[in-house]
Amino acid sequence: MARRLRFNGTGSGINGCPAVHEDLDSGEIIVHGNPLTDSEDLSQLQYLGDGEVPIVVPRELLVDFGPKEVTRVPRIIDLDAFGKLFETFEHTAWRLETRRRFASDESAPGYQEFVETGKMQLEFYHPFFDTIRQQTQQGKRVERVRIVDNPPTIGQRYLLYSAARNKATGEDIRNLWRHDADRLRLPAEDFWLFDSRLVALLNFDKSDELVDVELITEPVEVNRYAQVRDAAWHYAVPYEEFAGHPLVGDVPAK
Repeated sequence: MARRLRFNGTGSGINGCPAVHEDLDSGEIIVHGNPLTDSEDLSQLQYLGDGEVPIVVPRELLVDFGPKEVTRVPRIIDLDAFGKLFETFEHTAWRLETRRRFASDESAPGYQEFVETGKMQLEFYHPFFDTIRQQTQQGKRVERVRIVDNPPTIGQRYLLYSAARNKATGEDIRNLWRHDADRLRLPAEDFWLFDSRLVALLNFDKSDELVDVELITEPVEVNRYAQVRDAAWHYAVPYEEFAGHPLVGDVPAK
């Protein structure tokens, strides 16, 4: 069975070599680069086993993209503390949304109306909308990419319809088909990236309820999420354009 590997980073801007990957299941680190071949150099290596191939990589590659701890201890915050992050970020808040269902949406005003009719009144029912409007009015950026299945789930269609509400607060929302996200090797994780320095990884239970949030500040990990943001944002389509795609169905763009 093939390993599940995650790309952590590369020290080269030309041929993508050398680079560091991590086994998501075992935690093992895979490094590739140029092999060490000089016989005099090889003679100085200790404990080099049969079949092992020594490689040479820049020191900064391991410093920048290697693990800093044997086992990372998650830093978990509750939902109240998570909400405060939207009040205190300085420049940017960016979200990747990968789930097919959010239980919280199904209790929102208008959700059942949308399920039955395909339409609903877009109410600013939650303090979150006021917070985002206040932040974007100060010139801060709030952006989001939503992954959509083919065909979209009812929950994803609901979010496409209600995206106009988010836009009215100043948020920029874009969408990406799941097969494109898979091609780009985007992670199946829901997270916010604040100011390119703090990741808030959202943890859901089996009922699709958000239960708590893990904060990640380790530079290597934050850099990985920033690379995910760059790839997703580059290929994602503004929601108004995406909502008009025939596969989406009858979801008004505005």
